[in-house]
Amino acid sequence: MQGADRLAVLRERDYTLYLGGRVLAAIATQMLIVGVGWQVYHLTGRLIDLGLIGLSQFLPFLCLSLLAGHVVDQYDRGRIIAGCLAIFLLAAMLLIGLAVAGVARPAPIFAALGLFGTARAFLTPASQSFVANLVPTHSLGSAIALSSSSFQVATIAGPSLGGIVYAFGQSRTSVNSGAEWVYGVAASLFGLALMFMLFLKPRARPIRTAVSMDSLLQGLRFVWRRKTVLGAISLDLFAVLFGGATALLPAFTQDVLHAGPALFGYLRAAPGIGAGACALLLAIRPINRRVGVWMFAGVAAYGAATVVFGLTHLFWVAMVALVVMGAGDMVSVYIRLLLVQLETPDEIRGRVSAVNSVFIGASNELGEFESGFTAAWFGLVPAIVLGGVVTLAVTGMWAKAFFPILWRLQTFDQLKDSQADGT
Repeated sequence: MQGADRLAVLRERDYTLYLGGRVLAAIATQMLIVGVGWQVYHLTGRLIDLGLIGLSQFLPFLCLSLLAGHVVDQYDRGRIIAGCLAIFLLAAMLLIGLAVAGVARPAPIFAALGLFGTARAFLTPASQSFVANLVPTHSLGSAIALSSSSFQVATIAGPSLGGIVYAFGQSRTSVNSGAEWVYGVAASLFGLALMFMLFLKPRARPIRTAVSMDSLLQGLRFVWRRKTVLGAISLDLFAVLFGGATALLPAFTQDVLHAGPALFGYLRAAPGIGAGACALLLAIRPINRRVGVWMFAGVAAYGAATVVFGLTHLFWVAMVALVVMGAGDMVSVYIRLLLVQLETPDEIRGRVSAVNSVFIGASNELGEFESGFTAAWFGLVPAIVLGGVVTLAVTGMWAKAFFPILWRLQTFDQLKDSQADGT
């Protein structure tokens, strides 16, 4: 299939609407996280509070993820996404109210982020499993790559825009005023994304079944039996869990680079630049050979770039390192999502996606908490460098000791054959 033909998936009406809403919501989310990170660190100056930003989102995510997977398999996934976006809008409005009230402690902000994390528990599996309902199977690889690349464009635009808006608002009155401006723009974008999703055609779901422990655990059992899928998502969990340097960017920008929120926005966008460029390339030239090697190489590049980032005091070196981190992570994400979607029957795709989303959430939000805790314990720079070193160690252990079958994986067709043989 030629590159132009791969973009033909954009002619699917509902997929294009979904993609537009996803981009707007992702930009708003990135802006909101930039605003919260800078506001909280300015209020307290404590590294551990940067970690608590991630933990406050992850805890409700963890508690609700298995239930969310069951719900996603029982109801219209498009409507679930729309409902989650409505809750995002509510959380953004609460953050606006806190900023206007001049909140001086981070606890109410963490509570609003808990609401945000609750919605994400349902949004993530719904979004991951929904793409397969919008496009033909032969277009799924291109659809996932385009969705990922558009998301990464949002991670470029969102932090940059958030940093600029924050600096603009802050220059007029106070720190909370800058946050107020960021949350206001984010709320507007969430509202637009919600409108996009409401235009999707409703989709019939299978006959609904009662919630039971057997149903809730079906996704976990499926992942455990598919060792290549288990290896892929657990690799992401442990590698990114210890390499979550982006959570420390507010402190790194202020204490190492001695810069303000605008520069922080550029640094926060840098991983998205690398991931977006990589995802666009994957949409045109997908990985079809040496799948396992490519996946481990991406994670190793992420870890090595984290070490470089932690050791530098130069803005341009930090930018390049973050771009490489984003590109490496994108390779891993692309392969992992294809493994999960291609190997999962649609009737349990929501539950399997929920398991995958727990691993992703643990590596991201819980990784942010780990980074903040480690930085508070060992110091900012040692924590970043140590995280990169551990990521490299995890990559080696997964490739050679724990999941060599994943390292030897050549094509996605080989994966199906090996599972059919029981290997």
